[in-house]
Amino acid sequence: VYKHSKLSGNGKFTQLCQQFFEQRYGIRKCLLTTSCTDALEMAALLLNIQPGDEVIMPSFTFVSTANAFILKGAKIVFVDSLSDHPNMDVRTIEALITPNTKAIVPIHYAGVACDMDGIMALADRFNLFVVEDAAQAIDAWYINSKGEKRALGSIGHLATFSFHETKNVISGEGGMLAINDEQFVARAEIIWEKGTN
Repeated sequence: VYKHSKLSGNGKFTQLCQQFFEQRYGIRKCLLTTSCTDALEMAALLLNIQPGDEVIMPSFTFVSTANAFILKGAKIVFVDSLSDHPNMDVRTIEALITPNTKAIVPIHYAGVACDMDGIMALADRFNLFVVEDAAQAIDAWYINSKGEKRALGSIGHLATFSFHETKNVISGEGGMLAINDEQFVARAEIIWEKGTN
């Protein structure tokens, strides 16, 4: 880094890290952030969350997941965990969906995959966005109903990762926004560059 005379972000090593995640995990576009919290806040901006919008997420979560959407005025609708695991019980989500629901935010607790087939089917059926909170899920995988193996964070429209010291890949602090839906790529880059291109 020192030899390249660039100590700020978006230098050679930022780009190499982003490319690594895109290529290894099949993510359309990755943008490193200062934290997973920042990535979640970017996701809320990209989804254009407005006051009154509802966002469904598990009741067992970290405060940053809810706060990112609350800061934009969303109402958080909590779904219960499975009886034998902290992940959201997908069977109970549909009853919580209203005309104001805009997104579902599954959290892959401890790198254990949520039922992404079920979540994506609901999102498709009700025209909702899915933001995977994959903070603890770097190099964790989901095997779908067709037997296909996909990286967590590569399935929803957007996903967020953490490189906090308590995670499985660390940088002290740090995070990443993963963009899997082409419609968000250009705007995500502008938000990432603080409103510039």
